[in-house]
Amino acid sequence: MTDETLDRTYPAELPLVPLREAVIFPKIVTPLGVGREKSVNAINAAMAAEKHYVILAAQKDAEVDDVRADQIYSVGTVAEIVRLLRIPDGSAQIIVQGLDRVRITGWAEEPRYFRARFELIPDDMGEAVEREAVMRSLKTLFQQYVDNGGSVLPEVAMTAKTLEDASHFADLVATTPDLTLEQRQHLLETKHVVERLRFLSVFLAKQNEILELKAKIQSEVQSTIDKTQREYILREQMKTIQKELGEDEGTAELKELREKIEAAGMPDPVKEKALKEVSRLEKIPQASPETGVIRTYVDWLISLPWKAAAADDWDITAAGKILDEDHYGLGKVKDRIIEYMAVRKLTQDVRAPILCFVGPPGVGKTSLGKSIARAMGRKFIRMSLGGIRDEAEIRGHRRTYVGALPGRIIQNMKVAAQVNPVFMLDEIDKVGADFRGDPSSALLEVLDPEQNNTFQDHYLEVPYDLSKVIFITTANVEDTIIPPLRDRMEVIRLPGYTEDEKMHIALGYLLPRQLKQHGLLGDAQPVEEPKAEAATETAPDPDTAPEAVTPEATGEASVPGPAAVSTDGKKLEITEDALRKIIREYTREAGVRNLEREIGSICRKVARKVAGGEVDEVTVAAADIPTYLGPERFEYGLAEKEDMVGAATGVSVSEFGGDVLTVEATTVDGTFGEGKDFQLTGQIGKVMEESARAAMSWVRAHQRELSVPKDFFRDHAMHIHVPAGAIPKDGPSAGVTMATTIVSALTGRPVRRDVAMTGEITLRGKVLPIGGVKEKLLAAHRAGIKTFILPEKNKKDLVDIPKEVLDTVDVKTVGTIDEVLALALLGGPRVTPAAFGPRDMGHPAAPPPA
Repeated sequence: MTDETLDRTYPAELPLVPLREAVIFPKIVTPLGVGREKSVNAINAAMAAEKHYVILAAQKDAEVDDVRADQIYSVGTVAEIVRLLRIPDGSAQIIVQGLDRVRITGWAEEPRYFRARFELIPDDMGEAVEREAVMRSLKTLFQQYVDNGGSVLPEVAMTAKTLEDASHFADLVATTPDLTLEQRQHLLETKHVVERLRFLSVFLAKQNEILELKAKIQSEVQSTIDKTQREYILREQMKTIQKELGEDEGTAELKELREKIEAAGMPDPVKEKALKEVSRLEKIPQASPETGVIRTYVDWLISLPWKAAAADDWDITAAGKILDEDHYGLGKVKDRIIEYMAVRKLTQDVRAPILCFVGPPGVGKTSLGKSIARAMGRKFIRMSLGGIRDEAEIRGHRRTYVGALPGRIIQNMKVAAQVNPVFMLDEIDKVGADFRGDPSSALLEVLDPEQNNTFQDHYLEVPYDLSKVIFITTANVEDTIIPPLRDRMEVIRLPGYTEDEKMHIALGYLLPRQLKQHGLLGDAQPVEEPKAEAATETAPDPDTAPEAVTPEATGEASVPGPAAVSTDGKKLEITEDALRKIIREYTREAGVRNLEREIGSICRKVARKVAGGEVDEVTVAAADIPTYLGPERFEYGLAEKEDMVGAATGVSVSEFGGDVLTVEATTVDGTFGEGKDFQLTGQIGKVMEESARAAMSWVRAHQRELSVPKDFFRDHAMHIHVPAGAIPKDGPSAGVTMATTIVSALTGRPVRRDVAMTGEITLRGKVLPIGGVKEKLLAAHRAGIKTFILPEKNKKDLVDIPKEVLDTVDVKTVGTIDEVLALALLGGPRVTPAAFGPRDMGHPAAPPPA
């Protein structure tokens, strides 16, 4: 406590004024505004005393207007009111000088204002040497703070330079406005002077860093502004000089644009539009935002191909050889392309074809498009449509939008730099639609030969000719393509492969490619490997796997496959039996994507052994396959191992190709409620459910012929199930399979395990034609089916079936369900439903009589 404090005496109680967002320190003179009624009354009470003393303490929450005693900090400052100025509205302005720190110990009973009892808080000055050292450091930091532009009044800065009292100096620095209320209150409550000095030193060091960084940023911004101003002045001077010399920069640039427009070969309406935009560009200031928009638009018009085209002087024979090198078979697709090239060679008026390749994944639809482009000597452009939901992806955005660009059709035409590329629209069946528009509808104009010669992009706003482009689309299924769009395309179906076709592809294409990619060819060189395969090696996506269709199925001469790789120096040899085992027991697919993955897996494991020095070369036989690929994943052979009662084999088609499925049926006692005579399970769709109803109605209409008691369905019901239950199923082609299953369950006659069937049934027992015949027959062939029951009206579809399938599978065509039952059900005495129960369903049948 200072001598000055000892000379002062205070009453036991003093009026108290709570302060908002302010802390008063000893020996600091501060102006204050007083407006609240209690605070004004406290000032009046202080002025009425002999010494105008008042306690000033901060309130904890500045937002509270009617503050309570417990909402005021317990440490404040005794101050003397030096000057009072009353305001007519009842408030007052005062100037106070802080005197001493005090701690409030209690409150007096005074309803008009706060009146507090208190005790003085003396300063603890600490050791003189330490105090002097910390004070000097703080003085240096404070001077840096002032020099860096800290918020300090000039008179405060001058006073701080000459001040020697450590406590007073700390309180003076504490008035810095950068300190928060909590930090100031902490300094007020701290009695140790050295601790206050240390706290302020840390604070000022941090503030100095912030102010220095702020000054650096401001300096960089100012230098950038100065540089921009300098460049602007120099440009203006340059413009003036060029104007005096008759060399206007803008005029030269516009002249260059006009020359490019003339050389681009645009149609007259497009050229007129481009020149009009250049004239607009000439009239507006260069600083205008519209300048960049117009310049970008004109650049797009100039960069598009308007006349540049690939030559059409094809060598038809050479083109056919290129197609044969890349893909084995595929006669329909190859013939269609060769026919177009031949007609185009004779006349220029023929429209470019718009093809749609439909087939399951992994059959090589994309690689076929690349092969067509190579055979025709044209650029190949691929655009994936999977997941596109915005129409602007096709047509672009209008130029009124910021950052607008043409659609992807026009963008890819710019990349092609030709008016007649081969343009592949991949996964067209997976185009979506939402509130932003329907891209499928936008494609109607692109893929319509009558309209695409004047295709309108929203950004260009001028017609663009797409009629010379050969558009090829790909899809896994046709059903999801909207009918108007499907009608505009020539659909070519690419079904799955037979086992022999997969063997040919594996030996001729997949295995050599995987050996090369994994470094297992050694010093051997391919014997004239096809060029197209090199192209696919750069992007070894299994989706671009080569296709195969037997020449017998297409009616063309046998096409030689790719030349085999020399076996000299080869580090891996996979036998044909091993490849066949992989095809049968490790893959079940329409394409060859997984087949290539499995071959690659073997190659990696062998490469590890070779690189580790364990072996020099490896021969993988069929017995070694489980060592490399693990246990078999699929069972090769019949869908059912034994002839069953109430279980028939059907076939289905999905986006993944054909597959076999089993339809089960059993009789149960009672009904399923409300007289319902049958129940259908297995995630069955509406169409398939109606087929089951039609089959059930036919069976009930022929109960007598089937030896089923007349009142059987009064007390019994039929449960039909189609495994697997997690896979959705739909379509009418399971009608005959369900009818056969129901009849088998009712009569006890087992269904032949080597028979598969398909066909739609009517209430009169007629068998109607279905679709996907080739995919279904290939699936039956893969499953080891010996007899395939087909609707008679589908007999014409057998022309597309590979010969090896027809040689293996006995196809029986039928017109009625009676013919189906005669072929599918084994003979023997019929068993009435009363003679067997639900437990008999699915049990092996007794051997048929000789």
